[in-house]
Amino acid sequence: MEKKRITAILKTGKIMVSDGAWGTILYQKGLKLGECPDEWSLTHPVEVEDIAKKYILAGADMVETNSFGANYYKLEHFGLQNKAVAINEAAACASRQAAGEDKYVIASVGPTGKLLLMGDVTEEDLYTCFKEQITALEKGGADAVCIETMSDADEAVAAIRAAKENTQLEIISTFTFEKTLQGEFRTMMGLSPIEAAERALAAGADIIGANCGNGMERMVEITKEIRTSFPNAYILIHANAGLPTQVDGKDVFPETPEMMAKLVPPLIAAGANIIGGCCGTTPAHIEAIKNAVEKVT
Repeated sequence: MEKKRITAILKTGKIMVSDGAWGTILYQKGLKLGECPDEWSLTHPVEVEDIAKKYILAGADMVETNSFGANYYKLEHFGLQNKAVAINEAAACASRQAAGEDKYVIASVGPTGKLLLMGDVTEEDLYTCFKEQITALEKGGADAVCIETMSDADEAVAAIRAAKENTQLEIISTFTFEKTLQGEFRTMMGLSPIEAAERALAAGADIIGANCGNGMERMVEITKEIRTSFPNAYILIHANAGLPTQVDGKDVFPETPEMMAKLVPPLIAAGANIIGGCCGTTPAHIEAIKNAVEKVT
């Protein structure tokens, strides 16, 4: 029996739970500063699979892949650009093994770090880069692609187009917003949540939303803003465990699993369809979120 698509499940009204941070756990497992986290999919596959497995055991319906920076331009910093296909396939394979056949793998694709505005690359350069990465992730076993932490709509659209034209994957597109002094939410490139969602949906995204940059409380505001303009859209939210503070030179995220769980009901009321975590969240946070979702639904 063919597995249902994520959007088909969301259409029934089910609230789904995603996973949490990957980088946080990789550093706990021994990733060194300056080391390429994405290469761990090749060099430490058992450890990478274990991260996904812990999120599945915590109750996640879907897990990402260790491939956030596994595009040509990011890997070039480490001299690993020629291993892009192998790294992405391995990342998807590790999460697929952990997820089994019933759960979903939403492959992580982050920004390239190149600015179209500055002439670093062309849109076709980005398209080619994302095509290489996303097709490899599909080959490794991904069910969907999560094009995340975007700030530039043109870059996000290039990635969405690459996925739509070259794979059968469902497409999730999330942007990162910061609150301005005027109290508005904007990406680094000045996009509002409504503008970002509009561009992503027009390009063919199946699911839209926000990740990183904000804790659950601010994500409620962002979700309301998107839902008001797009009443029929499916929205994914990956919130940080609060806003980080510096302790002994390290970023510490203050929100406990219980604190995040308390904000799940207002986030669902605001219109979120998929809820997970970003920086600072752990399997304990996801377990608390899962329990909160089950109580609401």
